[in-house]
Amino acid sequence: MNALKRHHAPARYPVLAALTVAAVVMVLPFLVVALNAVKSPAEYSANGPLSLPHGIHLDGLRDFWERVDFGRKLFNSALISGSVAVLAAALSVLNAYAIGIGRVKGRPWVLAFFVLATMLPQEALVYPVYYLTKQVGLYDTRLSVIIVFTVIQSAFGTYLLSSVLGAFPKEVIEAARIDGANKWQVLWRVVVPVSRPTLGVLLVFFFIWTWNEFLLPLVMLISNDNQTVSVALGVLQGQRLMDATMTNAAALLGVLPAFCFFLIFQRTLTRGIAMGAVR
Repeated sequence: MNALKRHHAPARYPVLAALTVAAVVMVLPFLVVALNAVKSPAEYSANGPLSLPHGIHLDGLRDFWERVDFGRKLFNSALISGSVAVLAAALSVLNAYAIGIGRVKGRPWVLAFFVLATMLPQEALVYPVYYLTKQVGLYDTRLSVIIVFTVIQSAFGTYLLSSVLGAFPKEVIEAARIDGANKWQVLWRVVVPVSRPTLGVLLVFFFIWTWNEFLLPLVMLISNDNQTVSVALGVLQGQRLMDATMTNAAALLGVLPAFCFFLIFQRTLTRGIAMGAVR
């Protein structure tokens, strides 16, 4: 056994080296942005973007925060992304329960519809969504964005969970029904606890995907009080009101909340992926 371990150990080194290089390549741009965010404009102009800062200058971060009312934008993005993550996961569970376990008629066609919905470009949705929200009086409201992205994200969630619940052990469901559980009790007391790792992965993905959305929030949230972080970054860049250090400060503030959210829930994400691989 020890000889076998020693034989396979050298084969791991190229894989570890490749993973290390990939990690450096992915982290390096973030480090460059963080370094330039704490430089002064004069230092950036004199030494370039790849030089180390001689001190910590927070003027760029402070000016950007005050100029765009970043606290308000941060609250809007967190509210929209969090609401979409929870609502889309709940809607995905209900849809997948009906398709995967309830066995609705035409199941392959229904799943094909959800796959097509995930592939539909958002550019094709701009005018219909804009017109519909205008008609119902929800234009320029955070609720409209929450509803739209809940439907969009739940299409992918429904497809994924339907595949998981389609292989759910029938014996467990039959045992619960023999014990007197109705459909809702089977869903919330049997199916949801078993599917919790997959739901955790969906919650993380839905939050990050919604946080990074730009096109639909740009079209549907025109008021400054309702705009998200990504929209504020894009609008301020388009107005050419930022120097290089403030641009890096804006990028750092824009990506940092999503990065922190990912770090907090990385165990949930890893656990869910591992459970899916075991299944």
